[in-house]
Amino acid sequence: MLDLSRIPTALRSEGGLSRRLFLAYGAALAALPSLATRTHAADKKVTFSADPFALGVASGDPNADSVVLWTKLAPEPLAPDGGMKPEAVGVAWEVAEDEGMKKVVTSGTAVAAPQLGHSVHVEAKGLKPDRWYWFRFTAGDARSPVGRTRTLPASDAAPDKLKFAFASCQHYEQGLYTAYEQMAKDDLDLVFHLGDYIYEYPNRETAKVVRKHTGPKDGKIKTLGDYRERHALYRSDRLLSGMHARCPWFVTWDDHEFDNNYANDIQERQPKGKAKADPADFLVQRAAAYQAYYEFMPLRPRALPKGPDMQLYRKASFGRLAEFFVLDTRQYRTPQPNEDGLKPLNEAALDPKNTLLGKAQRGWLDAGLLASGATWNVLAQQVMMALVEISYAKATGYAMDQWPGAAHERMALMKFIADRKVPNPVVLTGDIHSNWVNDLRVDDRKHDAPVVATEFVGTSITSGGNGPKEVAGLDKLQAANPCVKFHNRDRGYVRCTVTPTAWTSDYVAVEDVTKPGGRVTTRASFVVEAGTPGAKKA
Repeated sequence: MLDLSRIPTALRSEGGLSRRLFLAYGAALAALPSLATRTHAADKKVTFSADPFALGVASGDPNADSVVLWTKLAPEPLAPDGGMKPEAVGVAWEVAEDEGMKKVVTSGTAVAAPQLGHSVHVEAKGLKPDRWYWFRFTAGDARSPVGRTRTLPASDAAPDKLKFAFASCQHYEQGLYTAYEQMAKDDLDLVFHLGDYIYEYPNRETAKVVRKHTGPKDGKIKTLGDYRERHALYRSDRLLSGMHARCPWFVTWDDHEFDNNYANDIQERQPKGKAKADPADFLVQRAAAYQAYYEFMPLRPRALPKGPDMQLYRKASFGRLAEFFVLDTRQYRTPQPNEDGLKPLNEAALDPKNTLLGKAQRGWLDAGLLASGATWNVLAQQVMMALVEISYAKATGYAMDQWPGAAHERMALMKFIADRKVPNPVVLTGDIHSNWVNDLRVDDRKHDAPVVATEFVGTSITSGGNGPKEVAGLDKLQAANPCVKFHNRDRGYVRCTVTPTAWTSDYVAVEDVTKPGGRVTTRASFVVEAGTPGAKKA
């Protein structure tokens, strides 16, 4: 196995690490699938001590003629090696037109390599557009559960409806995944997960913990083994893995998949007296986190990380109805100005050098928005885009970890969308553990300026435990920020129904995430009419 923690001291330089040499280590991962294939793994007979498909199956990143099928061999999911021997294993896969797997349309054999934690990422190609399919895997004498997936409509098709959900922030310790139990009943086409799929925090011994993390108790997880174990713990939840098996997901990360509030290769601000991690060690840790993320997510092989770098931003077209731009606002950003936290929208926050997207991703996004012929143009991303001034007991200001920390870039993006007349822009956001509906202007402080786009911010699945039923100071918040049309602190997700004439977002709430069977309700619904920016309560 490639051990990224054993980088020779010679590669380290004072104050940093030679990135070119470091990437040479990481680039070795790119050769693994072809190397594994040549081991003739498919010809070997293999037996398992327990069900190797304990972590379930998933699919993701569909397009009009293909979809990624995922599984991971792990008879002992929380063991360092998943209970697998250090050898490649052949895994057969099938895609069928029926749940009983009688009408198989394509099949093949993949290789689960130990270097990638015996994960499998199959690109099932040659499928028909806008169709539902079923799939399964076989390894040795073991067979996986059957998963359900679909392709997207052809690029020139005109679908009359799309139904999907978006979610984020699912701290395992702080609640149960009741939201996914309801989501599985919603008969969705797609799911977008906007980050904080896992939390890197240590195993906490507190009364507020509903269920415990495994792993270290003396600090955050750091090694590849640590991150693998944490992902396996989360995926072992039957409600989460069950929702993965219901329909394809598009995933992107935020910070907790690696380290809280990190910015590119910069660790979050540390308490006084505590030194930041060595830059080289921090990049080694990032490489481990990114590799584990790839191993556990239904991502295409082109997303395979190269050391501490992994391109995650991409787009998908649901025919001419909707174009989705899945963004990465962590890997390429500049450090939070004003030492993070709630601060004024001052010169440091407005510095044109500040970025959340980075130059390459921003250019890709601009080009994609210009080329889009879709009715709805959707940014699926991590942190709140509205410029909202927030007041807490000890601080008042704008959140520097969110888009206000790159306010110039954020306003330039809104101006670009307005000037180029990009049709029906909608922003989907996670991160903040609360629900918001925001009208976006070029500068949200100019309350009389035209509305350019609508932002739907979804709360956490569990993070923060049960939220308060009422938000203190809500009237004052909305009076100071007329862009805010709705805000509460429930737990749950957002279900979206999209047609050529209207977008409807339902805010689905779980009343109690600390006990099984929490009551689920729709707390509010908002509509955006095509051609008319801004949200209205349904």
